[in-house]
Amino acid sequence: MAKITKALIPAAGFGTRFLPQTKAMPKEMLPIVDKPVIQYVVEESVNSGIEDIVIVTGSTKRAIEDHFDAPNQDLVQNLVNGQKEEMLAKVKRISEMANFIYIRQKGLYGNGTPVLSGEAVIGNEPFAVLWGDEFIYSDPPRLLQMLKVHEKYGGIVISGVRIPRKEDLKRYGIADLEPVEGNVYKIKAIVEKPDPDKAPSNIATHGAYILPPEIFAALKKLKAGQGEEVWLVDAINMLKDEGVPLYAVEIENGKYYDTGNKLEYMKTVVDLACQHPEIGGEFTSYLKGLVDKS
Repeated sequence: MAKITKALIPAAGFGTRFLPQTKAMPKEMLPIVDKPVIQYVVEESVNSGIEDIVIVTGSTKRAIEDHFDAPNQDLVQNLVNGQKEEMLAKVKRISEMANFIYIRQKGLYGNGTPVLSGEAVIGNEPFAVLWGDEFIYSDPPRLLQMLKVHEKYGGIVISGVRIPRKEDLKRYGIADLEPVEGNVYKIKAIVEKPDPDKAPSNIATHGAYILPPEIFAALKKLKAGQGEEVWLVDAINMLKDEGVPLYAVEIENGKYYDTGNKLEYMKTVVDLACQHPEIGGEFTSYLKGLVDKS
């Protein structure tokens, strides 16, 4: 099995749920305490052994490129003058984590389009896909868990997350599953954004994927589907019908953070602020004080 060294991160969406904040600022750059959402995604990839990060962007996403670029000399000199060596090391590390490659999204609207846009960079090798506006905080990293399954079984591997509230099932691609071993399942079908009463399970298969290069040919065959969008899941189902095995990994020791809507984003900020090594204790005390006053 070829070693997977590339991860593609779609980051070209408009972020309309966060307007007016995202009028000029990419939703992937929304801060979670002191790091943007997309940095958590990149760090997960790097901690899983990924070497090349391919970010698919749009015309308003320059801030993402600037963030992962080397710090400008004015900032470096300011930190040196202030004797903030630890902070300088943190800032420099951002650009040194991986090889960053940026491409512009082209084509029809939908989450399959940014994946197809990466074909020229990915080439004829399997690769990972992770969305730029959500992440799973887990130990070991989610993607590393998936890579181990791919090494054993091959095929397509998708991260699985249990959705506790039935009414939320309509927001995700929900899988019809057959147990394989432990936290690994074979996927019989994926239903995109189902009616909660008709959902085949409560496990959403989304967020991270390991895909073969054949996915590009499948995406090219697609026409706009539900909502007049090109759906990655439709191309995945096409490969499954052609005999490519499809697996789900229910991520262990992890918590899913959906930062794609305002309420879940605020929950993420509060949760990770409480865990932050610098402010966690004081911030938690502040929240307890608010509860006591109410």
